[in-house]
Amino acid sequence: MVRNTRNTGKYAEGSAYYFGEDNRSKLASTHLTRHRLVRIAAVLFALLLLALMIIAWVAFRADQVRSNLEAAADVLPRLQTELVSGDGAAAQRSLDQLQSHTTEARRAGTDPLWRAASIMPILGPNLSAITEVTVSADDIVQQAVAPMLGRFDSLDWDSLTPDQGRIDVAPLQEVSPTLAGAARTTQLSYERLEDIDREQLFPEVANPLLQAIDTMDGARRALNSAAAAAEVLPPMLGADGPRTYLVLIQNSAEIRATGGISGAYALIRTDAGSIELIGQGSGADLGRFDPPIEVDAEQERIYSSQMGTFFQSTNLTPDFPTVATTAQAMWERRNPGSTIDGVIALDAVVLADILASTGPVELAASGEGGLVDLIVPSGLPTSLTSENVVPTLLSDVYARIEDPAVQDEYFASVAGQVFTALAEGQGDSAGIVDSLRRSSQEQRLYVWSDVPAEQDVIGPTALGGRITGPSKDGAAFGVYFNDGTGAKMDYYVERTVQLIGSCTTDGSRGYTVRVTMTNTAPADAAESLPAYVTGAGAFGVEPGTVRTDVVGYGPERSALGTATVDGAEVPVASFLHGDRPVGVITTHLAPQQTTIVDLPFVDVSQEDEPAVSVTPTVQRLQDVLQTADLGPGCS
Repeated sequence: MVRNTRNTGKYAEGSAYYFGEDNRSKLASTHLTRHRLVRIAAVLFALLLLALMIIAWVAFRADQVRSNLEAAADVLPRLQTELVSGDGAAAQRSLDQLQSHTTEARRAGTDPLWRAASIMPILGPNLSAITEVTVSADDIVQQAVAPMLGRFDSLDWDSLTPDQGRIDVAPLQEVSPTLAGAARTTQLSYERLEDIDREQLFPEVANPLLQAIDTMDGARRALNSAAAAAEVLPPMLGADGPRTYLVLIQNSAEIRATGGISGAYALIRTDAGSIELIGQGSGADLGRFDPPIEVDAEQERIYSSQMGTFFQSTNLTPDFPTVATTAQAMWERRNPGSTIDGVIALDAVVLADILASTGPVELAASGEGGLVDLIVPSGLPTSLTSENVVPTLLSDVYARIEDPAVQDEYFASVAGQVFTALAEGQGDSAGIVDSLRRSSQEQRLYVWSDVPAEQDVIGPTALGGRITGPSKDGAAFGVYFNDGTGAKMDYYVERTVQLIGSCTTDGSRGYTVRVTMTNTAPADAAESLPAYVTGAGAFGVEPGTVRTDVVGYGPERSALGTATVDGAEVPVASFLHGDRPVGVITTHLAPQQTTIVDLPFVDVSQEDEPAVSVTPTVQRLQDVLQTADLGPGCS
C-alpha cells in the first residue's frame, strides 16, 4: 500500500486535529461572536448598573425633596402664628428653618442626575414637575417671605388700622415695594406650576401638585390684594392731599345687583392719614335727575334709564365702576363746586362684621326731637351689636318706624357710628382687618377711585367690582338680583346658586346657572307685614309677593341657551354686555313659595374650574353659593 505523505503532521488532512479552511473560519467567527457578546453583555451590565445607580440616587434625592418639603409645610403654620402674635424673634428662627428646608429641596430637585433622568419617557415629566415645585417653593420663601419678614414692623396690624381718627401711612409706603415684589414672585411661581401638563403625571405627583397650586393660588390672591392696598392706600388716605369719598350704604332688604338699594350715604374726608365723617343722609334727598345722568348705552339697554335717574338705582348694574361714576356725577350735579374723589359701597353685613371686632356702638342723642328721641318710643335699640344690627336695619326699622325719611336717617346714623368707632381704633385691629378682607371676598365691599393710576390697580381686584374685561381666573359667570317689588321684601328671600356642567351633542362645553329662591315671609304677609315692607301693591305686585329680575352673565364669547323656570321654558330678555351674554328673567314669589330658574350658557371655552360672582344678600356667601356640579369632560 502506498501512503500519501502530504500533510503528515499533526494537522494532516483526515487527522483528528484537522479543521480545514472552512472550519478555521467558523472557529474565528465563533470566537469573535463570543467576544462581541461578552463586550455587549459588559456594556449592558454597566448600563444596567448605571441605571440602577441613577435610580437609587434619584430615589435618594426624591426622599430628600419629600422630607424637606414636608418639614417646610410643618414650619409654615408656626411662622404664621408668630407673625400674628408679633413675636419677631421666633418668626425669624422659623424663617431660618424654612429657608434651609426649601433650599435643600431645591438642591435635590435640580441635581444634575435628577435633571438627566427628567428626559426619560414616563418618569421624566414627573421628575420635571417635582423640580418646578421645589424651585417655586424656594423662590417664594427667599424672594417673598424673607423680604416681608424684614418689614415685620411695617406689617403690624395696629399700623394698618385707624387710631384716634388717623392711619399712619408711612409704614404702608415703606412696605409697598416689598409687597409688590413678593406678589410678582408668587404670581410667576403660580403660573409656572399651572402650566405643567398634569395628564402625564402619576397620581402620587399630580395630587400634591394640585394641592401646591391651590395653596399658591390663595397666597398670590392675598399678596396681590395686599400689594394693591399698600400701593393705593397712602394716596387715598390723603398722603398727597385731601380726598373726599362718597360712601353708598346698601340696603339688602331691597336687593340691587351690587347688594342693595343705596338708601343712605355718608361723606368721608381723608387728609395725611386722618379720617373724618363730614356728612350723611338719605339717598332720596338727591331727588330725580331730569335729564338723567348719561350712562353707558349698552348697560342702559339692560337696566333701563333708571340708572341715571335716581341715586337709589345707580347700582341696578353689577358693574361697580359704572355705579361709582354715576353716583359721583349725581352728587356733583346736586352740589356744585364739590368734588368726589372716590366711591365706596358696603352693606349691613359689613357693619355687623366690623362690630364683631369693635364691640357695640351707641347712637348719640341729637337733642330734643332728635333721632334717639324719635326711635326710643319705637323700641329700636340705641346700642348696636354684631348680633342685632342686620335684623334691626333690614327689618325692624320698617316695622316700627313709618316715616321713610326717619328710616333712612336711622340707617345712616348707625353706619356713621360704626365708622366713627372704626376710625377711632375701637376694638381688635387684626379682627377689623380680617372682617374687611372677608367683606371683600364676599363682594360686600367695593372701592372706586377717580385717579386713573389708582383705579388701574383696584379695578382687577375683588374690591373693583368690574364685570367686563380680561380674567385670568377661568370662565366667569355672574348671577345678580334686582328688586321689582318696590319694597323691602328681600329680607325674607332665601337664595342658592349652583353651576351645573354638561356636554352638548357636538362635544362642546355648556354650563347651567341654577338659581333657587324661596319666599319665607309668613303666609299672611299681606296683612301681618307693614305696607312699607310689602309695597302695598304700589308697583303692581300683590302684597307679600316678591318680584325679582334674575340677571345671568355667561363667560365672554359664550351663548345663552333656552331658559326654564320650574322646568318650563320661558322667554328670556337677551343682551350683550361687552363680549358677555346676559339673560334676564323676571320671577314672582308668593309667600312660602319656591321657584327654580335655570339659565344655560353654551359654547363655553373653558379649561379651568369656572368662577361664579353672586349679588351679596342677607345670607352669607357660603350659604348661597353651592358646590358646582361640573359634570363629565367633553371630548
